[in-house]
Amino acid sequence: MSFISIFDVMGPNMIGPSSSHTAGAARIGFLAQKMINGPLKEVNFTLYGSFARTFKGHGTDRALLGGIMGFSTDDMRIRNSFEIAKEKGLTFSFTPNELETDIHPNTVDIHMVNNNGQEMTVRGESLGGGKVRIVRINSVQVDFTGEYSAVIVTHQDKPGVVAYITKCLSDRKVNIAFMRLFRESKGEIAYTIVESDGRLPEDIGNTIRKNQHIHEVMIVQM
Repeated sequence: MSFISIFDVMGPNMIGPSSSHTAGAARIGFLAQKMINGPLKEVNFTLYGSFARTFKGHGTDRALLGGIMGFSTDDMRIRNSFEIAKEKGLTFSFTPNELETDIHPNTVDIHMVNNNGQEMTVRGESLGGGKVRIVRINSVQVDFTGEYSAVIVTHQDKPGVVAYITKCLSDRKVNIAFMRLFRESKGEIAYTIVESDGRLPEDIGNTIRKNQHIHEVMIVQM
């Protein structure tokens, strides 16, 4: 028997007319900004499929921008996200791409630049009902829903690195719900995503970074 949650029946608390185009968009933006050290100074959204065709009418643009600024799906500030972003000095743009069609219909690439010059591109898909999936970080294909707290580790694909990450979490009594490794190719850049059904220790990133093969650690608290 399949499990149906109250979230599936009721839908998300949200600002805007569409769970896919507004709640999902805000959620993707919210997750993306968690993966880069803020504050951001510039962000570009490349929209595909129905996102590209209807982003203004459905408020997808305001929802994405609100999410990037850390607003939750039901935050009333989403309605004024353009004005708030300008007040913060955040440069933003939206680029519809209707040429690429072999892609999920509610897809966005978010290219972020923070005040230190760090850049990152995150691709997200809005799946309906406010649910989303992150499917790419920079050039690496990943699979991450954001429904759990997560540690996202960028590292060199070397023997022992994954074991080191899990030991750091085990030593801090973190219960691992899911763990996945994604990589460009053998020996190159890899992403280890560890999802936990509990809140992560605030300083766990500093512990994991001590390994010489670790490049970056991103913490996403739910």
